[in-house]
Amino acid sequence: MSTFRRLPTLTQLRHLIAVSEHGHFGRAAQSCFITQSSLSASIRELETTLGETLIERTRRMVMMTPLGLETVSRAKSVLRAVEDIADLVSAAGAPLSGSLRLGVIPTIAPFLLPRVLPTLHRAYPDLKLYLSEKQSAPLIDDLEAGKLDLLLLAFPYPCEKLKTLAFADDPFWVAFPKGRLQSKKERLTSRDIEAETLLLLGEGNCLRDHALSACGLATGHQATEFQATSLHTLVQMVEGGLGVTLLPKMAIDAGIARSTGIQLRPIDGETLGRHIGFAWRPSSPREDEFRLLAEFFRDELATPLVLGKTAKLRTST
Repeated sequence: MSTFRRLPTLTQLRHLIAVSEHGHFGRAAQSCFITQSSLSASIRELETTLGETLIERTRRMVMMTPLGLETVSRAKSVLRAVEDIADLVSAAGAPLSGSLRLGVIPTIAPFLLPRVLPTLHRAYPDLKLYLSEKQSAPLIDDLEAGKLDLLLLAFPYPCEKLKTLAFADDPFWVAFPKGRLQSKKERLTSRDIEAETLLLLGEGNCLRDHALSACGLATGHQATEFQATSLHTLVQMVEGGLGVTLLPKMAIDAGIARSTGIQLRPIDGETLGRHIGFAWRPSSPREDEFRLLAEFFRDELATPLVLGKTAKLRTST
């Protein structure tokens, strides 16, 4: 005859993970939308259930014990597995319905999503899309932690542990102040901009690496010490005569350089750009949905752009 064994609840595991991530009971409670006393009681009950201390408490700080750290690591795996079960059941119903947590990088979100989402909403009205906009590395961390379901990224980017699917190419164009470079040429080459100061996004942004590698400028090229945090800032710096930059065609099509005095030219070459696509966990049961969504994005991008399209986005932080 087997004896009854009490097990931790999913809620208790979520609370433990929150304390580990925030290192503070008050902030952890806020992130879980409960009171600090309720969270403390939940952690005490978890420790009682397991019969071990998981958190070392002092007046100044909260520290996880070695056993607590191992428990947090396994708790994250448990929650990911449970969420995959929920996704599996959801995917068994109508395609692209229910909630989908999509992570997207800042050099794609404002230029692609307003174009695609209105049509997506009309085609799949039961899909509730929640967006999180961050750079690629933290997005991948959130995906692997189970906080997101799908990522919209620019490739190449190292994500060997994930499944990926590119659905569109996004070539680079040169943006330069009026009267600079050989503005009468219909297309430019990397040699045309070798003597120019290349304006770039800051370190950690994948578009910076894409722009450098596109023209073989990874080393030995003059780069300004001023690094922009967004493509819109880059455009303003170019208009101010500080240098030249490379802009993805997606941003140009969305009107990023409209009403400015800068000039734009495509670059000679077949592979001078980036690829746009999705990434997801190999364990996700929603792969068929993600591939269907990739086909939808691909087909929508193949249609002529209608300026002025807007979309109401659900966002999460």
